[in-house]
Amino acid sequence: MAAQRPDNLHSRLVAWLKIVLPLAALAVLSTLFLVARTINPDDAIPYAEVDVEGLVREPRITAPTWAGITSDGAALSVEAAEARPGQTAGEEGRAAALRARLETPDGAVASLVAATGSLDGEARLLRLGGGVELETSTGYHLTTEAMTAGLDETDVRSVGALEATGPVGRIDAGSMRLSEDPEAPGSYVLTFGNRVKLVYDPTK
Repeated sequence: MAAQRPDNLHSRLVAWLKIVLPLAALAVLSTLFLVARTINPDDAIPYAEVDVEGLVREPRITAPTWAGITSDGAALSVEAAEARPGQTAGEEGRAAALRARLETPDGAVASLVAATGSLDGEARLLRLGGGVELETSTGYHLTTEAMTAGLDETDVRSVGALEATGPVGRIDAGSMRLSEDPEAPGSYVLTFGNRVKLVYDPTK
């Protein structure tokens, strides 16, 4: 009996593979479709909801910043969570969640936090309201309803009564001012006035 030729085996093997491989591929694809997770439309990335009409009606700026140098060399920087420009001529813009930082040439720092604020360009003032906190690098912490800070010169003032704590104890006063010492240019003083009450704390 004659031996089977190798080329016949090869031809038969190729013929079988042409049948088996497509069937195997179909089986794999069927399995993938069976186990595939159903897509939930609710899992889609949500689109941001933007009130276009509201933005047109009340334009606003997100995370605005302002910085400047006063005539005496102090650096004043202001930032807010949001600001809205005035809607009519002469109307001041308003800012929310406002933070300000004043660095004087002698190395002192005063940080202010307020719920609301505005820049009065005509009066060259930063107005802070809605409850204001001021903290100085010299150890004073003050709370009051409103404050103003000069944009052209270092002049921070409370608008009304305040409560404070400092190196000497607790202070209640009707007014406060942080400004350059007129008798020592380049130095800055924090002064209290209008019925000042000091509760001395010897532990401080």
